[in-house]
Amino acid sequence: MRNRFDSQLEALNRGIIEMGALVEDSLKASIDALLAFDRETAKKIVVGDKEIDQKMKEIETLCLRLLLSQQPVARDLRLISASLKMVGDLERIGDQAADIAEIVAECTDQDGAPLKLAAIPPMGIDVLKMLAQSIDAFVRKDLKLAKIVIESDDDVDFLFRSAKRELVETIRKTESDAESIIHSIMIAKYLERIGDHAMNVAQWAIFAETGTHHGVSLLNGADDFDDK
Repeated sequence: MRNRFDSQLEALNRGIIEMGALVEDSLKASIDALLAFDRETAKKIVVGDKEIDQKMKEIETLCLRLLLSQQPVARDLRLISASLKMVGDLERIGDQAADIAEIVAECTDQDGAPLKLAAIPPMGIDVLKMLAQSIDAFVRKDLKLAKIVIESDDDVDFLFRSAKRELVETIRKTESDAESIIHSIMIAKYLERIGDHAMNVAQWAIFAETGTHHGVSLLNGADDFDDK
């Protein structure tokens, strides 16, 4: 019985890796489409988000099967519970990557590329790195790497605050690029939220190993699985 349970846990791990790869590819493609103002690629990213949603449903089904058909010990229960939560964060990152792509796809040549804020390119680099590291930390049970991801969110937040200041200054100077500026701040906000969700994934990696989340124990029947 335990051998079958372990094989299903391995299948869960593979599913998470596959979903993580899909989300990473989507986010990288959306950022590349933004920087290159590639509307055709952006349109494909929006359509491709359905594959990420399907993978999440498959993982959720497997997790529920493990919970209902087996009697997992505490460590297994933490892993399954954390997996359920972290795939939700991955799915949201996929949604926000698609949201960025949708903005690019809907812009016209007259509008111009929605890249009027200097903070956006470095934000894209930072959140891509955070996402890759957070998935790696979860799969490899690397608590040190998970903590690095959590600390990195401060850098993304700093860039987002810089983008907001730049937005205010730009609006003061000119109103001619108002629509493009609005698109830019929306993209910056999506990137900031992606950083938050990547940080969540890292926190679920820590919870799976230690039973604590945000530094608070969630064992002993606690149900406060707070998701940022």
